[in-house]
Amino acid sequence: MTGARKNEIAELQWSEVDFERGLLRLRDSKTGAKTIILGAPAAAVMQTVLRQESDWVFPDPEDPTRPVRNLDWAWVGIRRAAGLDDVRIHDLRHTFASVAASGGHGLAFIGKLLGNEHTATTARYAHLADDPIRAAADRVSAAMAAQMAGQSAELHSIHGGKA
Repeated sequence: MTGARKNEIAELQWSEVDFERGLLRLRDSKTGAKTIILGAPAAAVMQTVLRQESDWVFPDPEDPTRPVRNLDWAWVGIRRAAGLDDVRIHDLRHTFASVAASGGHGLAFIGKLLGNEHTATTARYAHLADDPIRAAADRVSAAMAAQMAGQSAELHSIHGGKA
C-alpha cells in the first residue's frame, strides 16, 4: 500500500516512522533520502506493527540488532495463503503504480509516489495509463455526440466534478 521497494521496508527503522504526519522518512534508499507518504490504510497497518526492543521495524528474528535479512520465506507463506503462487514482492510495487495509472494519475505523479528519480523509469507503466485515457475519450466523445444531437452535454472529470 506504499509503493515502496522491498528493502526500503525491510530496513525501515522506527526513527524513520512519523505517525503524526503519516510519513516514512527514509535516510537512504536506492535513490537516496526519500519521504514516503502513507495513505490512511497504510498508516493504519503500520500502527499495528508491534514495537520490539529493536531500532528496526522488522528486526531479524535471530538477531534483533539487524533488519530482517530474508523476507522470501515469509513471502512464500503469504502467497500460498492468498492463492497467489506466482506473485513476487516487487509485483506489489507494480500494482501500486497500476492502480495509480488506472485512477488517471500521470506518469510524473506516479514517479513521485514511487520515488523514481527519472520519469523514464516510470515510463514502464505507460501502457497502464490506457484505461483512464480511454475512459476520458469516451466521456468527451459522448458529450460531443450529445451536443450534436441537440441534447444537454455535461462533461464530468475523472475526479467526479464538472469539467
